[in-house]
Amino acid sequence: MFEIDTEVPASYFEKLVDFIYRQFLTPQKQRFSNPVKEVTENHVKLSYFVIDAKREQLLQVEIICAKTITIKISPLNQHVSQQMVDEARQDVVIATQMFEERARKATWYFAWQEGADIVPEKVKVQDKNFNRILLETQILLSFIFIVLGMGLFLTVYTLAPQWFWIAPITLILVQLLVVFYSRKIIARKSDWTITKENPYIHILEYHLPIGTLEELKQTAPEQLAIVKEEVYQKIIVKKGVIDCNEAQKVFTKYNVPCIEENLVAKKINVYELVKNVADKFGYQVPQIVVSNTMVPNAAASGPSPSRGVVLITTGLLVQLEEDEITSVLGHEFGHLKGRDPLILFGLTSAEFLFRFYVLFALLPVIFSSFLFIAYFWAVMTLIFFIAKFFEARADLVSAIVVGKPKVLAEALEKIGFQRLLFERTPTFRLQEWISLDGHPPIYFRVARLKQLQEPVEIRYPLIRSIKEVFSGFAASM
Repeated sequence: MFEIDTEVPASYFEKLVDFIYRQFLTPQKQRFSNPVKEVTENHVKLSYFVIDAKREQLLQVEIICAKTITIKISPLNQHVSQQMVDEARQDVVIATQMFEERARKATWYFAWQEGADIVPEKVKVQDKNFNRILLETQILLSFIFIVLGMGLFLTVYTLAPQWFWIAPITLILVQLLVVFYSRKIIARKSDWTITKENPYIHILEYHLPIGTLEELKQTAPEQLAIVKEEVYQKIIVKKGVIDCNEAQKVFTKYNVPCIEENLVAKKINVYELVKNVADKFGYQVPQIVVSNTMVPNAAASGPSPSRGVVLITTGLLVQLEEDEITSVLGHEFGHLKGRDPLILFGLTSAEFLFRFYVLFALLPVIFSSFLFIAYFWAVMTLIFFIAKFFEARADLVSAIVVGKPKVLAEALEKIGFQRLLFERTPTFRLQEWISLDGHPPIYFRVARLKQLQEPVEIRYPLIRSIKEVFSGFAASM
């Protein structure tokens, strides 16, 4: 028996079961058979069989939606492995997350920090991309500096050729300054700063009644933004809380009923979550900032734990439970503990200097031919592959220090469900391993975390991670 968490209310459960039946099971008749839906006063139930290529039944899966979502998986023959059971459970998680992704389009989100300015959730593509450049391992930052460097070299070579040979060092020193001061840059680009004195983020979700969304599709996005702005200004700013009685005064203007069970409120002590993880690592609490975007993410930046910053998005606070958030934060502290941003900065800088001072000096013809494109792609692929060692180590560090590897695995399943679905295809798995992404494939990260026994004791997590990354890559070929 398994239980899975979902952010949608019980009023959505029948729609969830219908979605799994029609959108997940029916298109995959080669994997599933005999889906049966059952609706009673107390629950909604969906049962089906997992089959093999010969259409023999391997597992019976029952999804029971009452107050919670319970999954019962029954092996039907002795050849069923634990991996098959895990994949069957993961199928339900993926399908549920796919439904939640759609349900979010019919959900109004409100987030605010006590005493701080109201910042409505909105999509800021440029801010998101800017934060991504400065966070995590900073490979993207190095990549951008390399591209900018090409333009700089041409300019210097044309205008002041005598300074041409010190241009690379100057560029790297500027990049190093950006890395050291990334904490301040990220803090300025974020929406709220979390402190011990002001530690709370409030999250309110209102799941629109079934059917209401179709009517609202005819409403201009600008009008929907006005609804949210009214709720912020007339209720949240004045009272600091929200309830259906107050919300109804605004919603009725737009023919939207306020149903109590569809209103979900959270008050999250973000400072305490980060402090608990910092205490486990033996570090002081780093600067904590929150970005009001529904993209679920947490990230750490900075040259060391004492000069670090941890960024959390409201999307992560919405989609994950507190123990899952804690495990994700453990992964980010693993980056700070390992000084991963500095290590990757050193690696990319060393390649940059080698390319300019050695390769360019000895084989300048490479830079004026197609060979440079091939060389540059190969080097970047190698650097991103090496970055996977440090991401894999951060997973292990979280498992060791926080002590909940399976919880971190479940958090990764929720955040990365779309990639998990694609990674069921072997060719896509190989593509993920050699892509310009510093993270190993989700399936690999989830599987290795679930294999760990608690408490986790690993003496050399980086060495083990390097070995397992190579093994995972080889198995995908």
